[in-house]
Amino acid sequence: MFSGLEQFLLEHQAWLWFLTVLLDLGFAVLLYRLFGRYGLYAAIIFSLVMANIQGPKLTTVLGLQTSMGVILYSSIFFATDLLSEKFGKREAQRAVMLGFAVSIMVVVISRVGLFYAPSPEPETAEHALRMHEAMAALFDYTPRFVFGSLLAYLLSQSFDVWVFHRIRNATGGKHLWLRNTGSTLLSQVIDTLIYGLVVWWGIVDLVTALQLAAAKYVFKFLIAVLDTPFIYWARNWKRPGPSAQAVG
Repeated sequence: MFSGLEQFLLEHQAWLWFLTVLLDLGFAVLLYRLFGRYGLYAAIIFSLVMANIQGPKLTTVLGLQTSMGVILYSSIFFATDLLSEKFGKREAQRAVMLGFAVSIMVVVISRVGLFYAPSPEPETAEHALRMHEAMAALFDYTPRFVFGSLLAYLLSQSFDVWVFHRIRNATGGKHLWLRNTGSTLLSQVIDTLIYGLVVWWGIVDLVTALQLAAAKYVFKFLIAVLDTPFIYWARNWKRPGPSAQAVG
């Protein structure tokens, strides 16, 4: 059964992408349902860490070359906007800064771990070396990747929170779909350009870097549309206590 499903997903990458986005958003919704705002903090940190780990992996979906980092970014948009909608600008910005701080911690500790030499003991030496090389491939971040990804995240998500509330104030709190998709699409122009030019340009040529950036934006547009029903659904849940109160 599982081998047949694996083969189907390998042959139908668009369905795999759609399933991954639904899983990512579904986990964020579940965390919010169970833990309120703290669940949304966890969703942001989880997706951000996973996006940074799997970000360098390139794949092709819908005929466009993109990275796994884009796919795993979907719940960050959702969680930040839901925090803004339900708990206010301050809580959303706090979550952005929390994600930024944890990302730095992950980079530092992952890098420190690579300084430990693999065990030379004969019984485990082959396994230890194989694991060390695998971890080095994952966590031996180049300075441009660290700087580019963290800068893109911090600036774009901070801008997302700001734009979300500007649109909310301008529309008198109406049209959630507009501030949800509008803030995401505008802020991700910043994220896409910074990440594409700082991280990829130099590893690949400028044309390829811009192509990757353009593909990244297409997927972010699709994700912004897909997460709109989720944010309407979650917004209408009534939670006990002060966490249920929307804040301007």
